[in-house]
Amino acid sequence: MLEETENRKLNFALELFRIMQKDNLGYIYRGRFNQEITDSILSLTETNLDKEEESPKIKKRVYSIMVECLQNITRHQDDTKEESNDSFGVFVIQKEGEKYYITSGNLIDKENIPNITDLIEKINSLDKDELKDYYKEVLSTGELSSKGGAGLGLIDMARKSGNKLAYRFKDVSEKFAYFYLHTIPSLSVEGEDFADDESLTNIVHIHEILNNENILLIFNGVFNQGSLLSLLNTIEGQMAGPANTRRKMFYIVVEMLQNIVKHGYSNKNSIGNPGLFLISEKDDNYFLTTGNYIEKQNVATLKKKLEKVNSLSGKDLENYYNERLVDFDSDNNKKSGLGVIDLKMKSENELRFELTELDDKMSFFVLQAKVKIT
Repeated sequence: MLEETENRKLNFALELFRIMQKDNLGYIYRGRFNQEITDSILSLTETNLDKEEESPKIKKRVYSIMVECLQNITRHQDDTKEESNDSFGVFVIQKEGEKYYITSGNLIDKENIPNITDLIEKINSLDKDELKDYYKEVLSTGELSSKGGAGLGLIDMARKSGNKLAYRFKDVSEKFAYFYLHTIPSLSVEGEDFADDESLTNIVHIHEILNNENILLIFNGVFNQGSLLSLLNTIEGQMAGPANTRRKMFYIVVEMLQNIVKHGYSNKNSIGNPGLFLISEKDDNYFLTTGNYIEKQNVATLKKKLEKVNSLSGKDLENYYNERLVDFDSDNNKKSGLGVIDLKMKSENELRFELTELDDKMSFFVLQAKVKIT
């Protein structure tokens, strides 16, 4: 049964990657939020904005709205404190053409739904000048609660985005609901009236899949050395379990992400290699999974390496590692081969993989390492 689950998750990685590519999802973070994770997400986005060579105005607008979204997640997370799949916050950033789409999701008390609904509807009914006056009014009177009514944060988000706010509530339990907030910063046309409800619907659907698959966190985006440190900081902040398990997981994550950065195929993306990374949990095991493009001509060699490594264990695997380490006449992919061996040794489990042909030039490589939670 467990083997069937693992195989399904390998297939699921490519399916999820295709969905996220289709919807132009830059990356998704799902999990518990704290200041360290929030800072890492902001740093990662700032790095990507720099790579995209966006103007200072665009950077400032996108960044400031992200801050409001992330603070909103953390604020309500502290209020609810319910531990379940549905309690994890979610943050999504997309770019389609010249537009950025920013979405946050968090658990809220159902008692707050009427206040939040009334506030957003009022915000969406106001023009730019009216919104500015309303902000000043609320600021001076303290009319809205900073928590239950979402307060000035939502008003400020609408002002900074220059667009209406899209939102949705989804029942979770008798007491709690999930609150999705979706905004599109206006980058060129001031006062542009735009809130993409279809885009929000797609994100709600993807979030449901993540909950069903018990995916603790997921990143989909462009991997490069510049973004790797911010990404690792975010992942490290999410890891749970005993210290020895966390250390083992972190080492494996580093090796797997470096594999995307160094050996993935860019698909003509000048800022890095597109890929997917996710952590899921099942039956007291963590499953660390990466997915990325590789050139079809490299498939046979890669498959041979993985099958060789999986055929060895214990002392035989150590000896094979040492042989490869000193084999300076080996091919240029020797380091990649060493990384795969090291993954098998550190995870102490067979490496599961899948190679799917996409066209006459490219294939998609899914690699999964299993780590026992001890």
